[in-house]
Amino acid sequence: MNGNGGAERFETVVIGGGQAGLSVGYHLAKADRPFVILDANERVGDSWRKRWDSLRLFTPARYDGMTGARFSAPGSAFPTKDEMADHLEAYAARFELPVRTGVRVDGLFRNGDRYVVAAGDQRFEADNVVVASGACQDSRVPAFARQLDPEIMQLHSSEYENPSQLREGGVLVVGAGNSGADISIEVVRRHPTWLSGRDTGHIPFHIETVVARFVLVRIVRFVGHHVLTVKTPIGKKLRRKFVSQGDPLVRVKPKEILAAGVERVPRTVGVEDGSPVLEDGRVLEVSNVIWCTGFRHDLSWIDRPIFGEDGEPLHDRGVVPNELGLYFVGLHFQYAATSELLPGVGRDAAYVVKQIAARNRWPKAEVLAAA
Repeated sequence: MNGNGGAERFETVVIGGGQAGLSVGYHLAKADRPFVILDANERVGDSWRKRWDSLRLFTPARYDGMTGARFSAPGSAFPTKDEMADHLEAYAARFELPVRTGVRVDGLFRNGDRYVVAAGDQRFEADNVVVASGACQDSRVPAFARQLDPEIMQLHSSEYENPSQLREGGVLVVGAGNSGADISIEVVRRHPTWLSGRDTGHIPFHIETVVARFVLVRIVRFVGHHVLTVKTPIGKKLRRKFVSQGDPLVRVKPKEILAAGVERVPRTVGVEDGSPVLEDGRVLEVSNVIWCTGFRHDLSWIDRPIFGEDGEPLHDRGVVPNELGLYFVGLHFQYAATSELLPGVGRDAAYVVKQIAARNRWPKAEVLAAA
């Protein structure tokens, strides 16, 4: 549908074609509202395909299906990242969701009473915009990384695929969260490995035991979905901890890291003579550094006054106050501890679409006629 100045006009533009954006699309389609999903990747599911080879989900397949579609793997299996990618692609095809791939959004502003979404030379006008691009956008690496000896191989976890990429010699894995723990145990089989960072805690059971798969995971999922929310005192308290400290280890336990031969060391704080320096003053001579330091949630392309002092968007369950028609889905702890995960993203998407439908009460045919 073409609008003014060559821009295409839609009632709702969804930015991001991962699990958050597809969940929004499912509920918009169910509500019979016109929309388009814009995704920067060339293929639906590529955000998962591009992650390291051995990555598997933390929950059995019975809990990994999107709203309205079961996961195709056996219920007790832990899907691989490629199986998750294929699930998203099949989901978009099954419900005929209008996803446009290869469209990287780089601007969002208002023109009168409509939003304008910019993607290079392309323009999309919309009454509503749902930002569902998630928190994993731009790799975060400390500034002092540039001072490391150029002979040291540096990879962010988003670039790491498997140990064959690494040079002979030691490996420093910076960041002791789930990614750092998993990767360190993999690379230590071929390389002396140090894992740098503070302890983020861990879930006190093994997720792949029979009891965990059929009982404990269900309990944890219930707590994360219904108890740890922004509406409960314990949820508010733990939300601050999760945001500042990081999520606890899920698959790997601290004693397993040590048993595998990985040496735990303090935070990496700088560089001396081209080598990484730890918080205790120790200098490590390594050939590789893998930065498992997370991602920067870069929303600087949004030209609207919607951000708090911490730089994060102000919202109530994804609805932006004082900015009619702008929404978020897939933010970390948006409503509950499960908000950026498969169990929670569908619920958050349903809530946001309910607000969109309430705002756009006129029939779909009238929207099409006005475009």
